[in-house]
Amino acid sequence: MTAAPPPYTTRRAVGEGDLAACFQVRRDVFVGEQDVPEEIEYDAYDATAVHVLAVAADGTALGTGRLLYGDTAAGKTGGDPAIGSLGRLAVTRRARGLGVGAALVRAIEDEAAGLGLTAVDLHAQTHALGFYERLGYVVYGPEFPDAGIPHRAMRRELHQD
Repeated sequence: MTAAPPPYTTRRAVGEGDLAACFQVRRDVFVGEQDVPEEIEYDAYDATAVHVLAVAADGTALGTGRLLYGDTAAGKTGGDPAIGSLGRLAVTRRARGLGVGAALVRAIEDEAAGLGLTAVDLHAQTHALGFYERLGYVVYGPEFPDAGIPHRAMRRELHQD
C-alpha cells in the first residue's frame, strides 16, 4: 500500500510566477487580515531574499516565507552575517492547521543551512510564540511593536549534519 501524496509541497520560489504567488499570500494575510499597510509590507529586502512557497497539488499557493542572509540580514540579527533572518511567514486561512507553517519554517532553515548559516532569527508576533517555541526557537530581548503588532525576537541554532 502506497502512502497518499502530501496535500502540499514546499520549495524555493523561482521566477516571477512564484514571487507573485508569495506576494499574493502576504497581501491576503498581512494586508487583508491583519491590516498591515501595503506600503510597508513589501520592501527592498524582497529583491535579494530567498523566498519559499507552499503549494497544493493543484498549484494553489498556501503559504510563504522569506530568508534574509549576509549583510542584508545583519541589521536584523545583531550584526552577525552567519545568522539568517526568517520573516514574512504567512499561511492562507484555508491552509491553517495543516502543518504548512512548520513546513515553511523547516524549508527556510534548510535554505539557511545550505547557505552555511549557523542560526536563524525571527521577529514573532507574540500570539505565535508557542508555535515557534515548538519548532525550537528561543525568545530573547524585550517585546516591541512592528506594524502596530507586538513582537518578540527569537533564535534557533542550526546544527550542520
